[in-house]
Amino acid sequence: MKLFPESAVQQLEFDKVRSLLINYCQSEFARMRAADLRIHTRKEYIDLALRQSHEYHQLLVNGIYFPNDYVLNLARELKLLGIPGALLVGEEFLEIRKLAESMEKIFRWFDAERKGSNGAMYQVITDTRYEKAIIALIDEVLDESGQVKDNASDDLRQIRMELYRKRNELRRVFEKIVAKLNKQGYLAEIEESFMNGRRVLAVFAEQKRTVKGILHGESDSRKTAFVEPEETIELNNLLHELENDERKEVHRILQELTRRLSAHAGLLQQWHEAVGEYDFIRAKARLAVEIRGEFPAVTDKAHVHLVNAYHPLLYLYNQRTQKPTIPVNLTLDENRRILVISGPNAGGKTVTMKTVGLLQMMVQSGLLVPVHPSSQFGIFKQLMIHIGDTQSLEFELSTYSSHLLHMKHFMENANGKTLFFIDELGSGSDPSLGGAFAEVIMQELARKHAYGIVTTHYLNLKVMAGKTAGIINGAMAFDEKNLLPQYKLLVGKPGSSYTFAIAERIGLDKGLIKRARDLVDQDQYRLDKLLNRTEQDLRDIEKKERELNQLLKENEKLKKEMEQVMNKERHRQQVELQKEQNRVAQERITYLRDMERKLKQMLIEWRKETDKNKVVKLMEALLFKKNEQKAVSKMQKKLDSKYKEVGGDIKVGDKVKMKRNHQVGEVIELRGKRAVVKIGLLPMQVELADLIVVQEKKEAKSE
Repeated sequence: MKLFPESAVQQLEFDKVRSLLINYCQSEFARMRAADLRIHTRKEYIDLALRQSHEYHQLLVNGIYFPNDYVLNLARELKLLGIPGALLVGEEFLEIRKLAESMEKIFRWFDAERKGSNGAMYQVITDTRYEKAIIALIDEVLDESGQVKDNASDDLRQIRMELYRKRNELRRVFEKIVAKLNKQGYLAEIEESFMNGRRVLAVFAEQKRTVKGILHGESDSRKTAFVEPEETIELNNLLHELENDERKEVHRILQELTRRLSAHAGLLQQWHEAVGEYDFIRAKARLAVEIRGEFPAVTDKAHVHLVNAYHPLLYLYNQRTQKPTIPVNLTLDENRRILVISGPNAGGKTVTMKTVGLLQMMVQSGLLVPVHPSSQFGIFKQLMIHIGDTQSLEFELSTYSSHLLHMKHFMENANGKTLFFIDELGSGSDPSLGGAFAEVIMQELARKHAYGIVTTHYLNLKVMAGKTAGIINGAMAFDEKNLLPQYKLLVGKPGSSYTFAIAERIGLDKGLIKRARDLVDQDQYRLDKLLNRTEQDLRDIEKKERELNQLLKENEKLKKEMEQVMNKERHRQQVELQKEQNRVAQERITYLRDMERKLKQMLIEWRKETDKNKVVKLMEALLFKKNEQKAVSKMQKKLDSKYKEVGGDIKVGDKVKMKRNHQVGEVIELRGKRAVVKIGLLPMQVELADLIVVQEKKEAKSE
């Protein structure tokens, strides 16, 4: 995006947002990306950057882990890999291993499902691949602390084995010498000492010529001399040679490892950039969390539709001071390209302009912005701004001359992809002449189909905005009674500067106010007063509309609650009805089962009984319920004469009587709360609660 002037980044405070972003970066690569944050004009770049920020933002909000823990700045190491004959040391190899390990975790994190839900983040690594041989190469040579392993080469293994043996031999010899000289009283200390990498004895200074060996020095007090005994000189020389051989072999192994890894230098560079890119995306997401950033819609045309938009820096400041931040709602489209904002000073006109400009720059940089997600941003190819005093001492230009110079650039370069912001258009000159020029400038910008916001106190610009296609009025709300700005943009109506109202409220002499009012053209005064009254009426209407909407919401809430109560009652009634129907059906099923059982029993009796009439009567009584009570009573008497009730627990083999139909049978099986009872030839399942144990009377047995 082309910016005019170059200080637009500072005027719209985009540099402060960039500084916040840099603070969230951990790697040098990410900090460089943030410091050089570009404002794109191609939709595919903007969409990708926004989706990456949004996807990582969702991970942070939902507490989902993404494996980019390591802070890696390996630019120097990777540069050395590309230089023939270069050498990396153990710690540097471990850093490269961490890079490979981090990339392995990232590749594994993107399973099939996450590739779909986090597609924009996955695009960072689509052009690279994972190579497991890199970790294998390093692990083959180095241990966890970055030291070269003994088995890294046969020569190194032999050297270290010989070193181990010679050091043990030296230790034994040295201990013997120490024990011997200590007994003789020659030693100032029995602790072993080292000088120039060689083991020496701490001998009393007066005995230094008694002990044969090489004198390496004396203590500061000159009471102790450090002597290398002659018995260990050859061993020390041999150890020194072996250690030197070890250093050479380690150097050769590390150089060889560097050479082998250099074959993967390009891939490692891609990995380093990918990890840095994820750190940069994380920084954008963390910034979005702080400023309550959202992912708005982006269209490839000149368009601005803000819903509940906040200035991010003002929001953070007010959050620290626990003050509310008033959101901005406005739309700039083909039918409403230029918004003219009027109203009193310190009412928020400039803040509104800066909010729109800063959010537009942030979106085109791929940053999430503090707006409602339904907001829409277009894409502009150039942004022009003119805010504050632009007096130039260098070119000996007055404020108004510099103002006109800027306006000349605006009019010559503006087009349908331009977003401009002009604060106090026409100010700095005679009101009537400056107002006329301002009107011409606005007409020209409208003719070029540019989009923008203009603030002004000029009455003629308010009138022009009301009758010119593509230009609309707006005003910053002001509480005339309490003389306080409300920082709220009202689109559609021009605003008053409240010049006389503010003068009256602060207690200026009424005579002076009257004299000033008499000097003002009466039509202009009446128009300004009408604007005051219109703005107040508009706020009253908005207040009543809010109250009405609140009542409608409460009514809708009560309606939903009533519907829920009615639905619950309706459901309860249906449940009760279903229960009753189930009870009746269960009774009918029980009755039919009992009837079936009785008929089967009667069939058995029919086959056994010689007097068929007797069975027929029982059937009639059962089917037609004639003399049913008599039959039951008769059957009861017959059973009572033959069996007596003894009660108790029911066991297999017991004789039991059914309480319902007064029949006696034998228990052949128990099944939980039921018993299988054999009545005649027919076995049947009966509830235990419907049975009672009986015993045949002795008289009946004798008969």
